[in-house]
Amino acid sequence: MRAMSALHRAVPAVLAVASVVLAIASLHPSRSEEQRPLPAEASGANCQRAIFRVAVDVGHTVKVPGAMSARGTSEYAFNLDLGQSIAAALVDAGFTTTDLLITDQPPPFGLFVRANRANAMRADLFISIHHDSVPDNLIETWEYDGQQHGYNDHYPGYAIFISDDNINRAGSLSFGKFLGTALQARGLGYTPHYTLPIMGHRRRELVDADAGVYRYDALVVLRKARMPAVLLEAGSIVNRQEEPQLASPERRALMSAAVTAAVEDFCAARQHPKIEQPVKRRDIAGASAAAR
Repeated sequence: MRAMSALHRAVPAVLAVASVVLAIASLHPSRSEEQRPLPAEASGANCQRAIFRVAVDVGHTVKVPGAMSARGTSEYAFNLDLGQSIAAALVDAGFTTTDLLITDQPPPFGLFVRANRANAMRADLFISIHHDSVPDNLIETWEYDGQQHGYNDHYPGYAIFISDDNINRAGSLSFGKFLGTALQARGLGYTPHYTLPIMGHRRRELVDADAGVYRYDALVVLRKARMPAVLLEAGSIVNRQEEPQLASPERRALMSAAVTAAVEDFCAARQHPKIEQPVKRRDIAGASAAAR
C-alpha cells in the first residue's frame, strides 16, 4: 500500500516535468526542421546589393574611338554617356560598389587591362558597353551638315554577346537572357543581322533567339574576365533613325533601367540558383528564322 501511495504521489510530479519538457521543445524546432531551407520570402535571402559588385566597362578610348555614327559622332562618346548613365542607375538602385571602367590604353593591350581591372576588384559581373555598326561593304554615304558620312539604315536594334571561353559561360548566358528580356520589356528589339551570310567572318551564332544573345568567343574582355561577362551593343549608330534615339537622355534612361532590372534579377538568381534556367542553343539557320 505504501508503494502504491508513493506511486500516486509521484505521478503528478512526473506529469509536471513532462509538461515543462514539452513546452521547452515546442520553442525549438527539431534538427530536421532547423536544416530545412526557408522560402526566399521568409528567409530574406535576397540580393545583397551593397556588396554585389558590377564592373561597367566603357568600350574603346578617346584616341581609338570605334565606329563613327551616321552624323559623325564617335562610338566612344556614345559608350561613355551610356556607361555613366548605367553606373549611376545601379548606384541609385543600391549597387553602391559599381565601378565604371575607363581606360586610355589602346587595343590589344588595353583589352587585357580592362579584364584585369575587373578581376582585381573581384567584380561579380562584367558589362562592356558598345554601340553597333556594320561591315564596311554594307556602308552607304550621305551628306550631313556639309560633310560626307557613312550610314546603313537596315539593322537597328541591340545585340548581346557572350564567350564560351569565359570561366562562367552559364552565368554569362543567364545574365544575357535577363538583359535581353528586360530590354524587350521596354519595347526594344534585337538585331538579327549577325546571323546573315552578308556578315562574312563577323557572322555569329545566336545562342538565345528570344533574348538576342550571340556567341563571340574571341572577345578578349569576355574571355579574360573571371566572372560572368557580356558585351552589349546598345544599338546601331550608323542607322540614321536609331542614332538620334541612342543619343537622347530618354533612351539612355530606358536602357539603364533595363540593365539595372537585369542585374537585380541576376543577383537574386545567384542567391537561389534553382531559378536560373538553362537556355537551349540553336543553330544559325533556325535562329535566323526565329529572330523576329
